[in-house]
Amino acid sequence: QVQLVESGGGLVQAGGSLRLSCAASGLTFSSYSMGWFRQTPGNEREFVAGITSNNDITSYADSVKGRFTISRDNVKNTVYLQMNSLKPEDTGVYFCAANPNSRYSDRRPRYYIQWGQGTQVTVSS
Repeated sequence: QVQLVESGGGLVQAGGSLRLSCAASGLTFSSYSMGWFRQTPGNEREFVAGITSNNDITSYADSVKGRFTISRDNVKNTVYLQMNSLKPEDTGVYFCAANPNSRYSDRRPRYYIQWGQGTQVTVSS
């Protein structure tokens, strides 16, 4: 049974930092590219960051570029999202997701076949 379990969310003041983790099990983690998405009520899930299977290519939404860093540890089967200089508009539920295309971290949610349950991030002003 495939599981993606996010952790690390919480409440933080603007300008602060959080580190999200996503632990994967039940799949060959190193064969998947991974992505982080976020969603707010009434809005579609939006791409935040992605990383290819062997850590060599990362991509970011323009809104988080320079503030967020995605990384992964294929030994621990975990993907991370370091979020710095947080803004109130970063508030949302953050999801990690697995894409079987190992060489391309697509920005479109429909290409991700496994999703975590999400973790809430709230940034206060």
